[in-house]
Amino acid sequence: MIPASGVFFGEDFFPQMPQERRLRGQGSGFIIDRSGIILTNAHVVDQADKVTVLLKDGRTFEGKVQGADEVTDLAVVKIDGRDLPVAPLGDSSQVRVGDWAIAVGNPLGLDNTVTLGIVSTLQRSSAQVGIPDKRLDFIQTDAAINPGNSGGPLLNQQGEVIGINTAIRPDAMGIGFAIPVNQAKAISVQLARGEKVTHPYLGIRMATLTPQLAAENNKDPNSPFMVPEVNGILVVQVLPNTPAAAAGIRRGDVVTEINGKAVTTAEQLQRMVENSGVGQMLQMKIRRGNQTDTLSVRTGELPNAT
Repeated sequence: MIPASGVFFGEDFFPQMPQERRLRGQGSGFIIDRSGIILTNAHVVDQADKVTVLLKDGRTFEGKVQGADEVTDLAVVKIDGRDLPVAPLGDSSQVRVGDWAIAVGNPLGLDNTVTLGIVSTLQRSSAQVGIPDKRLDFIQTDAAINPGNSGGPLLNQQGEVIGINTAIRPDAMGIGFAIPVNQAKAISVQLARGEKVTHPYLGIRMATLTPQLAAENNKDPNSPFMVPEVNGILVVQVLPNTPAAAAGIRRGDVVTEINGKAVTTAEQLQRMVENSGVGQMLQMKIRRGNQTDTLSVRTGELPNAT
């Protein structure tokens, strides 16, 4: 079953128009409940004072943004409908590299466009994609995704939604990214109820460290500090008035374990923090110079998460 897609009038990826003109953007979405619950991207409806939804059968509805979460780039729009066509949701944990991927949406204003490709990579971090302010591990596909596809479904060969198309890179050739549908399932329930989605944070800027990178840093006479030549996550900056600052984490520390589990990449640490929840105590083993310490850090709620 091909799900109903929608056209939303808000701001999408390319809002660069003369300021005196009314901004009108297009995006996509899909219905997940017969009463008219629609899932899309947060950036599609960002700052929109009017949302118009056009179904494939030609019907038009005025939509209301029930909730949006910028951190995961997900939003829920509600229209007044009954017995509307629903897109069946699949299980993104079962997706494998090489599976068929079908993108549905309204690229460049061309309604109800379908493109076909394969899943080329799983768990592509938002930092790798170039949007470090998000907390996502994307499904990467070579199915053509263009402006206007944002918020539309990525389907498997059974017609089930496995992802929400969300990001393109202008410097990439034939690569698109989608939010795994399993992440959207839980969040969409909260957004549909108008609830705020909370996200834990520590308050550090960090970078993946290897012995090779550490050695190069330590050989540089202009390096601001020496770092242990180990695998871990280098703390590049500690933001003031944050959980990390309160716990005594310092710039130049190297995190090597969280709750007894080794961590070797910044993406891995970020994922563990996100999965921990707000207000949880994390035991962090750090290397500080030649010393090894363990600090207890209680996660806080990420400010300005909507």
